Amino acid sequence: MSEVTKVAVLGGGSFGTIIANMVAENGIQVSHWMRDQKRVDEIETGRENTRYLPGYKLAEGLLPTTDMQEAVTGAQLIFVSIPSHSFRSVVKQAREWLTPSQMLVSTTKGIEAETFSLMSEILRDELPKGRIGVLSGPNLAKEVAQRQLTATVIASDDNELRELAQKVLHSAYFRVYASDDTYGVELGGTLKNIYAIAAGLSAAMGMGENTKSMLMTRSLAEMSRFAVCMGANPMTFIGLAGVGDLIVTCMSPLSRNYRVGYALGEGKTLDEAVESLGQVAEGVNTLKQVKTKAQEMDVYMPLVWGLYEVVFNHAPVAEVVKTLMLNEQSTDVEFVLPRDAV
Repeated sequence: MSEVTKVAVLGGGSFGTIIANMVAENGIQVSHWMRDQKRVDEIETGRENTRYLPGYKLAEGLLPTTDMQEAVTGAQLIFVSIPSHSFRSVVKQAREWLTPSQMLVSTTKGIEAETFSLMSEILRDELPKGRIGVLSGPNLAKEVAQRQLTATVIASDDNELRELAQKVLHSAYFRVYASDDTYGVELGGTLKNIYAIAAGLSAAMGMGENTKSMLMTRSLAEMSRFAVCMGANPMTFIGLAGVGDLIVTCMSPLSRNYRVGYALGEGKTLDEAVESLGQVAEGVNTLKQVKTKAQEMDVYMPLVWGLYEVVFNHAPVAEVVKTLMLNEQSTDVEFVLPRDAV
């Protein structure tokens, strides 16, 4: 594997900034592209992204820019950390300057609303000859910024890409594991956002530890059931990108989707909950898309159905919970009994 001389990160949010800084701390030049010239100027002068990570000092090797050509030209590895609703447009913007040898890694956990495309599928649509991977796991940006011990998963069918991502990101506090199940890793990171909303909602309503435990384990069953129908490996969901990410997102108030759910549980409307967050909560869009897709594929997802009724149709939570507890399915662990017994 050749020496890494330049990495690019597209996206000036919290996780994009974290990725860019970790690479820069490893002595590698990083071009960090963002739309906002004011934020570029702020980072250049104060070495800080005050909107998303106030107090987090950025390494000198992190070079912010609004020039896409400058950012991606010559970068062996490019991390794309753009919200799902803007992901395709930014990739199209970068496409003009990319070459087939460059490697692109999505860190976005979401689904494109119009197409039900995951971010890796968007990369393949726009860059048919591209070398593509995804990064996902239990990675709350603020805890990584505090250098809390953290692990993640790089998934790709390109062995060199996996090794390169591990090399540029590895540190004393950040460990990168490898997988070749790109779709499973990406679906794990995407689907858990739905259940984080449910966890926040239940916490705001004062539900106990038994309820939390039931909610997370049944969420994992639904996630893996849906993902396998989409072509993923069910074993992926017992790892960091599945149960690991689910746990951290459903238990931490730092999770944006958890906070949206908590606000809903306090009686706020969806618009009020999202507005109070001030950032994108991918789970709201994902809930809508997954419910529609599950209906199309006839996948049994009672938690998704119930949460959808609460979030979008203002159904009383007590009535939805009563319905969920009366549903017919009685199997505990997915894939242990035959499918017709589930």
